[in-house]
Amino acid sequence: MPQNGPLAFYRSKLASGELKPDAAQELAAEKLESLYHALKGYEPATGPTGWVARFGFAKRHRRDEPEPPQGLYIYGEVGRGKSMLMDLFFQTAPVQKKVRLHFHEFMRDIHADFHKRRQSKAGGDDALADIARGVADRTWLLCLDELEIHDIADAMIVGRLFEALITAGTVIVTTSNRPPQDLYKDGLQREKFLPFIDLLCRKLDVLQLASTKDYRMGRVQGSKVYVTPLGPAADAEIEAIFQRLLDGQAPKPDTVTVHGRAIPVPQAGNGTARFSFGDLCDKPLGTHDYLQIATLYDVVVIENIPRLGPENRNQARRFVTLIDALYDHRTLMVCSAEAPPEDLYREGDGKFEFQRTVSRLMEMQSEDYIRLPHLT
Repeated sequence: MPQNGPLAFYRSKLASGELKPDAAQELAAEKLESLYHALKGYEPATGPTGWVARFGFAKRHRRDEPEPPQGLYIYGEVGRGKSMLMDLFFQTAPVQKKVRLHFHEFMRDIHADFHKRRQSKAGGDDALADIARGVADRTWLLCLDELEIHDIADAMIVGRLFEALITAGTVIVTTSNRPPQDLYKDGLQREKFLPFIDLLCRKLDVLQLASTKDYRMGRVQGSKVYVTPLGPAADAEIEAIFQRLLDGQAPKPDTVTVHGRAIPVPQAGNGTARFSFGDLCDKPLGTHDYLQIATLYDVVVIENIPRLGPENRNQARRFVTLIDALYDHRTLMVCSAEAPPEDLYREGDGKFEFQRTVSRLMEMQSEDYIRLPHLT
C-alpha cells in the first residue's frame, strides 16, 4: 500500500505517464486527500448506551466527541475516472475496517441477508436494523462504486440503510453517473425516495467530476471492438482489451440477480463484465436478464460468437435480444466472432430478421456509438 495519500498516488501516476493531466480529476483527488487526512486515527465511538430507537444503534456521539468525517458523492459521465480515483483513495485510506464494493453487489448482499432473516424470523421486528448494525460494526469506511437505483425494492430500503450507517459513524464514499437529484428518476413511488436524496445532499459532500475526456474511449481507441475470425490471435486481442478496460483492477466473478434468479458473471471489474457466447445464449435467459446486464455494466465483453442459423435458432434468437438490450442502453460491447456481422447469419429462415442486428453490430463498432453515455 502506498505510504502517502490519494493525491500523491495520483500525481505519481501522472509522473509515470500512466495518467494524463486532468484538472477535474486533480480537484477530485484533492477532495479525497482532505478526507484521507480526516480519517487518520478515525474510529467510530461505540458503547452499550443511548440506542437510537429507530435503528437499534448505539448513539455514537457525545457532545464532547467530534462528528465523523463527511463522506463524498462523486458523479459524472461514464469514463471520466470516478472509479479509478475512488480506488486510489481506498488503497491509501488509513482506516482499519474498510470495504469497497460495486453498489449493486452491496445491495444484492443486503437483499439476500434481509430475505434470509425474514424467512427464519431472525432479527425481531426490524431485520434491516440488525443488518445495518452488522455492516456498521465491520465497516468504518464504505466505498460504493456506481450508485444507481433501478427498482423499487432498492428504493424502499436504501434510505433507511444509509441513514442507519451514517448515524453509526460509517463514512461513505460513492460514485455515480447521476447527480443525487436524478437518482431513481421517474421511478414508482419516487416521493418515498426523496428523503434519501435529501440525506445524500446533507451528509455527503457532492462533487461533479466534470472532465471532458472519456477515458473508456481511450482504453479501446486504436483497437477493434469486434474481433474476427476466432482463434488464438482473437483470444489474445480480447484479453488485451479486457485488461485495458479493467484499468488495473483485478477481475473477479460476479452475480446479476433478476427476479430472485442468479445469473453468474464469470469475470467482472471496473464496470466491465466478461462472458462467453454460451454463458449468455446457450442458457434460457430472456429480455429482463439482458436488460439488467446492459444496465449494470458499462462494457460487456462476449467471446466466441459462432455462426448463427436455423441449426442454433434458439441461441440466435437470444443473441438478437441481447444485442437489442445492449444497443438500447448504449452499452459498449467488445466481442470475438467467427465471422463479420454481415456474414454471421448467412442463410436460412431468420436471415432477413437478423438484418437489424447486423446493422446494430456495425453501428456499435463506430466511434460515435462508443462515445455515447451509458444509459442506466
